[in-house]
Amino acid sequence: MSSAPDRLDRPSADSLADALFPRVALGTRWELDRTRRALRTLGDPHLEFASLHVGGTNGKGSVAAMLDAVLRSAGHRVGLYTSPQLCGFQERFIVDGTPLAETVLRSAGDPVRRVVEEEGLTFFEAATVLAFLLFAEAGVKVAVVEVGLGGRLDATNVLTPAVSIVTNVALDHAEYLGRDLTDIAREKAGIIKAGVPVVVGERDPELLDVFRREAANRGAPFHPIDPERDVRLLDVRRDHTAFVARTDRWGELRLRTGLVGEHQAANGAVAIAALECLPSHLRPNPEAVIEGVRSVRWPGRNQVEIIDGRTWLFDVAHNAAGVGTLVDTLERIDLPRPWVGLIGIARDKDWRSMLPPLLSRCASAWLTRPALGPLERRWDPAEVAEALELADDASKRASVRVEPDLDRALIGARMDAGEGTVVVTGSVYTVGSALLSLERPPFGAPTP
Repeated sequence: MSSAPDRLDRPSADSLADALFPRVALGTRWELDRTRRALRTLGDPHLEFASLHVGGTNGKGSVAAMLDAVLRSAGHRVGLYTSPQLCGFQERFIVDGTPLAETVLRSAGDPVRRVVEEEGLTFFEAATVLAFLLFAEAGVKVAVVEVGLGGRLDATNVLTPAVSIVTNVALDHAEYLGRDLTDIAREKAGIIKAGVPVVVGERDPELLDVFRREAANRGAPFHPIDPERDVRLLDVRRDHTAFVARTDRWGELRLRTGLVGEHQAANGAVAIAALECLPSHLRPNPEAVIEGVRSVRWPGRNQVEIIDGRTWLFDVAHNAAGVGTLVDTLERIDLPRPWVGLIGIARDKDWRSMLPPLLSRCASAWLTRPALGPLERRWDPAEVAEALELADDASKRASVRVEPDLDRALIGARMDAGEGTVVVTGSVYTVGSALLSLERPPFGAPTP
């Protein structure tokens, strides 16, 4: 595994995160021992609840949200830990569908802060330890935990879950996980545990073999999901996706979810297969599955909003594969034209692959920078626009405008779109910044 900056995930503009963890370790240190020692000092809170561990490149947040919603529909008290957040640090720590109050985080943060400084934890390690302590103190029965980066040496991999899940493998964080898909798959396969069922949504036969071999080596029951076999897509609209999922335990389930896009049907199949693998005391009945899939909310994923009479679509696509699913969904749901892009991509992402599919479909595009997120990862939109002008396909794409200030870019994109649609995308931080500016925080006003 290549080395990566430990502050990769630090939400530098979030005052709560900075107050909780003012001093975290910098540098490059991939290991699990620090996290294990910190948890041991705190009484091993991660051993007080069952868990489902969700890895993969794209879709892992959506799968985690579906698992959370179904388990809550089944009557369980559920913790959901994901990263990064759209708008505020509290969004990472959700219990029974609601982010925990700031006062709760600050109270639990005091003992965690001492351990963070004693053990020299990185920011993500500190947040992960805090999540496990919060869930234990909240009395959750089961936690759904999303991998932060990779898998094998991710801080969340201290868990021994009831089920391990890998959604798929695509090129992302290549400078940290490897530039070869097989290498990336090996890192993600590192969450497979001895004897623990593993559900895998990857379809590429060579990559699937990586997971199959690792599962065999660890004696882990292996459950590959093939959407062509296990899912029948019925309908994709701007406010829902309808599909039929084939299951071993419950037969065919006719499902409808508010998560929009054909890929969400595939994500649903992965989530349902994982739920089938749960032990009987956690496993939902089919009615809870249907209701949970129907009720799930996961903001910033092909989220369509009408704001002051104009149509907006917010999607956190942050790599080429994510942009591919965004474009596919745009073309399926027939939003009003013209489409105008408002795009802010992290400096370390492959914007050269991400931009062409967007720019070839938009009438115009505004390149901007989010107000949220690590300063060192913000791209230079003027530099990107200059590179685009020199590209061979410059005549085949949208006109590009540069406005580093996101609020001004929002105004410009809205004016360009007229009666059409503004498509806000490029990163979690871009979508989160736009939602805040437009006064559409994903979970309402944060609880003090």
